[in-house]
Amino acid sequence: MKICSVCNRVSATDEDHTDCVQMRRVDMEDENFKNGIPERIDISGKGRQNLGVEIRAVLEHLAREKESD
Repeated sequence: MKICSVCNRVSATDEDHTDCVQMRRVDMEDENFKNGIPERIDISGKGRQNLGVEIRAVLEHLAREKESD
């Protein structure tokens, strides 16, 4: 028995829980997806006028957040 490094609960095997490992992988993929949004969407030029004000604000915030990291 061992303590799962993700959820810090007892694991019956000598490995982390499979669900915990998968959840951590999905979280990492979500973080990579969020960081890549500004690059996938052209927020400059013609495409910018077609976006709503709220969407533009979110995309600009994500771009600034990524630059600060």
